[in-house]
Amino acid sequence: MTHLIEFKNVCKYYHMGENVVKAVDDVSMTIDKGEFVAIIGHSGSGKSTCMNIIGCLDVPTSGDYLLNGENVGKLSKNKLAEIRNKTLGFIFQQYNLLPKLSVIENVEVPLIYAGYSKKKRREMAMKGLEEVDIAEKYKNMPNQLSGGQQQRVSIARALSAEPDIILADEPTGALDWQTGKDVLKLLQELNAKGHTIVLITHDIEIAASANRIIRLMDGKIIEDRLITDETERAEVIGSKIFEEKEAEKEARLEESAAVDLQEDASDLDKKVEKDNKEDV
Repeated sequence: MTHLIEFKNVCKYYHMGENVVKAVDDVSMTIDKGEFVAIIGHSGSGKSTCMNIIGCLDVPTSGDYLLNGENVGKLSKNKLAEIRNKTLGFIFQQYNLLPKLSVIENVEVPLIYAGYSKKKRREMAMKGLEEVDIAEKYKNMPNQLSGGQQQRVSIARALSAEPDIILADEPTGALDWQTGKDVLKLLQELNAKGHTIVLITHDIEIAASANRIIRLMDGKIIEDRLITDETERAEVIGSKIFEEKEAEKEARLEESAAVDLQEDASDLDKKVEKDNKEDV
């Protein structure tokens, strides 16, 4: 069976002077067509580097990345650009809409580079807008839209060329809570229609919208779990609440310890001052 995405012992190392930063360190994983996968981790975990490799924006230092069975690390820059344009759809945190183009013209941008005719571009762009329920705004300019509407346009742009994979990089990062929730629901609906989605995030609550979570730490996979029902989804979100409470408890203990040290230091100063007076 050919996986849609396959990492085989993928490493990505950066040299910083005499030091070697292991951004991705011997990662092996597969993602199949139709999955909704969240790759999660804190800053420095390697999630963004994995996204760049999956998105053909970077290549491994060693190991193999197979996309539809093709070894991406051995492709030319032109071929990588072609894959990014036709096989991958990108959703960014900041939307990246061009302010001087209308909604539908923004959605058409990747289709221009893909070489589609004007008539075909318009047809495909409108289809993308309809799929995310914002077709009625096709003549509007980006500054006439809310943040949530702009992100829907961004998603329509990602969908327009009918890519095999949608890569969503912190897609709710610039949105308020409710609008972000609506965008995640939209991604779930798109996945239910058969779209393969890879979501990159640092937030476990956002990751829980996916059906599978791959957790990274220090460039390595430390967890790969399926979410098969709402009970498991609630457990994942509950683990975040537990972690936050534990972090708060640890912070309070550290604060209390600091106060104790200050009091001890003050008592010691008073004792030294008293001893000095007695010596005199």
